[in-house]
Amino acid sequence: MLRYLFSNPPDIAGFILLSLVFIIALSLHEYGHALAATLQGDPTAKLAGRLTLNPKSHLDPVGTFMLVMVGFGWGKPVPFAPNKLRSQRFGAAIVGIAGPIVNVILAFISAFLLVLLVRSGGGTSGAGNLWGRFLEISLTLNITLALFNLLPIPPLDGSRILSALLPPRKQHIVFFLDKWGFVILLLVGFILFPRFAGPVINASARAILLLVGA
Repeated sequence: MLRYLFSNPPDIAGFILLSLVFIIALSLHEYGHALAATLQGDPTAKLAGRLTLNPKSHLDPVGTFMLVMVGFGWGKPVPFAPNKLRSQRFGAAIVGIAGPIVNVILAFISAFLLVLLVRSGGGTSGAGNLWGRFLEISLTLNITLALFNLLPIPPLDGSRILSALLPPRKQHIVFFLDKWGFVILLLVGFILFPRFAGPVINASARAILLLVGA
């Protein structure tokens, strides 16, 4: 995000738009986790004040600071009790995948509104151009959040899905990832994901735009 501020001239509008998109996308992502747990009968997230769209309940100060500084951040994990979920086998996976699903839905909504804006010819004026940039950033950032969180590395959402899908005799893989997950996540988050995710994100954005009628 700092690249917007250190560009020549500084892109203040881009920095503000990206910040707004991040706050919305992350808040709804975490709300999706809380809602999925609540619908499965676990009141933990609701009692913790996480069944809300208020960003203050979902933003992690350190995670937000890291996002601003290096473009890699996180929100507060949503608490839930696996033993209280209706599905003991797949309950945690349902909670885990709910966040990325919300981001995918937001990406489709952003793409749809962007197509409407372009077709109406309103994306070239001052306000229209800002709205178009907002939607473009929302499209790509939500795809990025969905893909990144689906990586099967603790504490990312994909690790819960992996644990549910692996047979009992293969759970040692999850134990290994739990032990070394933070180191692996730093390696993937700072080196591998930024280097290789670009083409996948761009291809996904083009596919979504085609699906909504671009």
